[in-house]
Amino acid sequence: MRSVGLKVLKNKLSEYVRLAAGGETVLVTDRDRVVAELVPPREGRSPLLADAMLAEAVRRGWVTPAAFPPGGVPPRAPVAPLSDLLKELEEDRGGR
Repeated sequence: MRSVGLKVLKNKLSEYVRLAAGGETVLVTDRDRVVAELVPPREGRSPLLADAMLAEAVRRGWVTPAAFPPGGVPPRAPVAPLSDLLKELEEDRGGR
């Protein structure tokens, strides 16, 4: 465990973040008083920010995960061929 003052942390932030990412806890101090901790990510935490934010939103009850019907994910609906879509677009434009 290390400690670092705010001024030094500001100047060498990436170094201390690397230490925390490597498993070390860094205590952040302001006038010899601990004000924060840089700690390694918890076990099982996704390395992607979007996953972490979604997990936090679920934990706080802001969102509810989708529930799939019994039997798994429903099959995808067929998609129209590009030629049909272009033909329909041309008809909608009406020769403009």
